[in-house]
Amino acid sequence: MIPQTMTAIAVRGGKGAAADLHPIQIETPAPRQGEILIRVRAAGVNRPDLLQRMGLYPPPAGAPETLGLEAAGEVAATGPGAVRWKVGDRVTALLGGGGYAEYARVDARHALPIPDGLDLTEAAALPETVFTVYANVFEHGALKAGETLLLHGATSGIGVAAIQMAKAAGAKVIATARGADKAEVARRLGADVAVDASAEDFVEAARAAGGADVVLDMVGGPYFARNIEALNLGGRLVHIAAQAGPTVEMNIMRVMQKRVVVTGSTLRPRDADEKARLAAAVEATAWPWIAAGRLRPVIDAVFPLAEAAGAHAHLEGGAHVGKVMLTA
Repeated sequence: MIPQTMTAIAVRGGKGAAADLHPIQIETPAPRQGEILIRVRAAGVNRPDLLQRMGLYPPPAGAPETLGLEAAGEVAATGPGAVRWKVGDRVTALLGGGGYAEYARVDARHALPIPDGLDLTEAAALPETVFTVYANVFEHGALKAGETLLLHGATSGIGVAAIQMAKAAGAKVIATARGADKAEVARRLGADVAVDASAEDFVEAARAAGGADVVLDMVGGPYFARNIEALNLGGRLVHIAAQAGPTVEMNIMRVMQKRVVVTGSTLRPRDADEKARLAAAVEATAWPWIAAGRLRPVIDAVFPLAEAAGAHAHLEGGAHVGKVMLTA
């Protein structure tokens, strides 16, 4: 029986610090046309959640005000037209928001079956990272077998997924991380070259390894020009975040000389049909990699839902390797 109210995590009035997150009671949502209601067992914590908490990344129109972009659990109810799923099915889903709660409503097309061999916490760690990597590395970046991917932030949730997905697709990987220990983690995950960016020049390392065909960048700022230099002729530079700042200085001559394509995207604001298309592509391409053991979620820490503040503080601390998760 679905309760009328549920626990969810909201941001208490203040400056949007991690400590401002606290549990509240709100009305349990009901699935509408083409939607399902998930009894959430686990939810991923992602950097966009931190930005939303600070008031810098508002949810798109129609999305819940509460945080959480991915979740896994059992289907608790189905709306009209949600024909793929039945009550009790185990699913993981990409959300527009609302994952930090006991129940989450989602477009049925944005949910995927949980791959065999994964528990619910591992499954909840997949959507935001795998969808992001697939869209940006393989669609916008057009990475192909035999090419080389240079990625920054190797031990982030995105980074650990990107290393494994690129290797599964037959590409070579150059990964940067801050610290020798994190560089070693990147090697264990499959990176062909791992660079300690706090002590080494990643441009020199990339050139020594034959250069990069695609760069996946979440740093921005001063990395822009250096990424251009690390790319081979006809390379693609793909931006998914700007942790060091969104403003860059471009030498347009170098872009022209190297025939570089500069692109980037965000995932959350995409419309429902586009997310459904992407979900189908991810299921067709990445889910077999999971079944074959070539892609596996890396979980750094798990917090109870009521301790979301601690989960945010842990992610902000930067020492994590892989995903930080909540369980409900």
